This record gives sequence, C-alpha cells and structure tokens, in this order.
Amino acid sequence: MKLGIMQPYFFPYLGHFDLINRADEWIVFDTAQYMRHQWVNRNRILHPNAGWQYVTIPLKKHTRETLINRIEAAENSDWRGRILRQLQHYRKSAPFYAEVTGFLEECFAVEGGNLTELNAVMLERTCRHLGIATPFHILSRMDLVLEGPIEEPGDWALRIAYAFGADEYVNAAGGAELFDAAKFAAHGIALFIQSYTHMTYPCGPFRFEPGLSIIDVMMWNSPEAIRAHLDSLRGSAGERRVGVAP
Repeated sequence: MKLGIMQPYFFPYLGHFDLINRADEWIVFDTAQYMRHQWVNRNRILHPNAGWQYVTIPLKKHTRETLINRIEAAENSDWRGRILRQLQHYRKSAPFYAEVTGFLEECFAVEGGNLTELNAVMLERTCRHLGIATPFHILSRMDLVLEGPIEEPGDWALRIAYAFGADEYVNAAGGAELFDAAKFAAHGIALFIQSYTHMTYPCGPFRFEPGLSIIDVMMWNSPEAIRAHLDSLRGSAGERRVGVAP
C-alpha cells in the first residue's frame, strides 16, 4: 500500500493532486505547527492585470506554537465572498467559470471555522470533482501510535507510514532532502519521490502562470482533461524510487 502525507493546504496546486492520485491512501497531516507564509490558508490565482494574486483565509490570532488543527478562521470576515469577487475577471474568458464558482460556493457552505475541517472538506470535494478516489484520513482523528523518536522532519512521515502499515511512501520532490532512504528501508518501506510535470493550458488574454491553485486549473480545463493529465503522470515515469525495502 502506497501512502501519501501532506499538510491540509488551501486549494493547492495540481501537483498536490498528482500526489494524491499516486497514493492508495492519503493522510492529512494536521498535527504539525502552523507556519506563516505557507499554503495552509492561502494560495494563488491569476491577477486581473498581470501575474498572480493571493486568495487567503484570514485567521484568528494564535500563539506561534499552535498546531494546524487548532487554527480557526477569523470571525466576522467575509473571506468566502471576497475570494469569489477576486475570481470575477475569469468570467469573460474562462470556459468553466460558472461551473467552478458554483462548485466553490458549495465548498464554502461548510459551517464552522476550523482550518483543518475547512481544508479537508474542500480537498475531498475537489478530488471527487476530478474523479480521484483515494481514501482520506485526518491524523488528529486517528488512533495511530507512533513508535520511535522524531529526530528530524522526515521522521514524521516514516513513523506515520510505519504505524499505518504502508510498504511504500511517496513525497513531493520539494521535500526530498528531508528523508533518509536507509531509515525507510530499515522499516520495510520503499521511498518514492514525485517527478511532477506542470499541466500547461491557454488562459485567454492572460499569460499562463505555472503552479497556481487548482482553482485556476479548473477555470480553463474540464475535470476530464485534468484527470487525464494526472493519470498520464502515474507510474515510474512520474516518480523515482530512492529507498528499497528489504
């Protein structure tokens, strides 16, 4: 069983869904400390003039040590309406504007302000929209007993994968240097690192910007086209094996 683990990002880029599509099981890693200026409560879409802009969930004040699963969206903030307004420049040229904004309105109807809950629901619904059937688990709600010390960041994935019974683990290329392949092999887990190829597509009057939120990808491409791209990346051509299980 191949496992993927990642923090609960806010409408992440397509490479995140590529990882999910490669995995047999997916764990939302929400017990890590929240870090500012990352992707848990923000992402990027096209700017109406040029380049890109952020779409963001504003947060309640919290201490530096607060875990992601304890983070709450700010009260009395119309962040849902603001994000929908930020998308209006797609209306004239994006072929799937109406479909995507309707989808977002359904996602935004989720009650409550817990960031893990919001992101997990939106991630699962986006996967369903794209036809990705990988089962989801939220770490803070699991009864996993992690054995062994956490000596470095890569050990979290190792301990979780071992406790979950995975014999393969796949991670994004950006975090490859965090993992000790020998440790994974010693626990009977083969380590794979993603090799992701961006999906390129015309964006009407706008210049294509790689790595934007899945929201942008869905504006210009049908779910079937997106899924076809993801499926084309699966297998050995889209990942490299760096740990060999004994």
